[in-house]
Amino acid sequence: MDARPRVIYLPDTMNSWPWPRAMNPHYEAVKAEVDASFRNFKALSAQSQEAFDKCDSERLRIGCELINVFLIVDEYTDVENAAVTEAMVGIVIDALHHPHKIRPEGECILGEIVQGILHRFWARIIQTASESSQRHFLDSYTAYLRAVVVEALDRDQAHCRSIDDYIKLRRDTVAAKPAFVIYEMGMDLPDKVVYHPAIAALAECIAELMLIDNDMISYNREQATGDENHNLITTVMLELGLDRSGAMIWAACYHAEVEKRFIDGLAKVPSWGPSTDVLVKEYLDGIATWARGNHSWSYETQRYLGTKGPEIQRTKLLPLLPKIDCKAASAAAKVNIADISMMDNTTHREQPSGSSRPA
Repeated sequence: MDARPRVIYLPDTMNSWPWPRAMNPHYEAVKAEVDASFRNFKALSAQSQEAFDKCDSERLRIGCELINVFLIVDEYTDVENAAVTEAMVGIVIDALHHPHKIRPEGECILGEIVQGILHRFWARIIQTASESSQRHFLDSYTAYLRAVVVEALDRDQAHCRSIDDYIKLRRDTVAAKPAFVIYEMGMDLPDKVVYHPAIAALAECIAELMLIDNDMISYNREQATGDENHNLITTVMLELGLDRSGAMIWAACYHAEVEKRFIDGLAKVPSWGPSTDVLVKEYLDGIATWARGNHSWSYETQRYLGTKGPEIQRTKLLPLLPKIDCKAASAAAKVNIADISMMDNTTHREQPSGSSRPA
């Protein structure tokens, strides 16, 4: 028997996406400021913090602080049962709506972190963002938090959803829609525009592109730590009877279909008059950039692929990590404990089984 570790083929899903990778010119300065503020909370282990650190200037600062909230909520809730997760979500929602409230003694640090970061976040939002964008953020972020509780309940029951049911839930747990506020906050887009079926369908396309890429790239770490049920690759493997690489190819084919759906959908956007149409185009360009940014970030930080991200992106070969027993680890210590940089990626590739396109 060949004892060498298997290597999964990781397709390039974004090679034809029209929106290119770009870096905000204020990135380095703003990142240092926001990271220093976040580090003061001491919410992560030393190892996790090291990995985390490798993750218009005012809008960029708001975006950085928002991503910090996303990441810390994700890390704490990903390893908890539904009851604890629901309690954590309640803390976050309370901190969102009561930013000046003194957090109770002994409460999970999530409340203090969310309150501390969102106090600055909302202070900047109130000064720069429209009331409609603030309202849309609260609605979509609350939907994300509620979906996280459902994810935790699935985890408790070891429940793996059908592909369709999974994608429906994952559109919320990927936290794409609340992140779109970064592009909307300088506009006053009314509900009839943001929630119009044509615009909502395009936003769902971007959420799907992000969840596909995230699940493909994060699968290795999640299967190693036993948290792979809330992942498209696992769902596809179980429902369609594919191996890992076959499921990766299926996901890449579905990604291409969603890309086409988005491009075709742009031609179906109605007109609300010249002044609004200009804003709608800017908003849609912005959320399309999110899909590219999510893909680039996933490879270029150490959150999912350790130090091997750029190499894996180039070779498209993903060494399968061994299973890790992390039951005794604390919630913070479980972050990034599966370090792909420890594996030799010169091993042979796992050949895909049949890979039919999605129906």
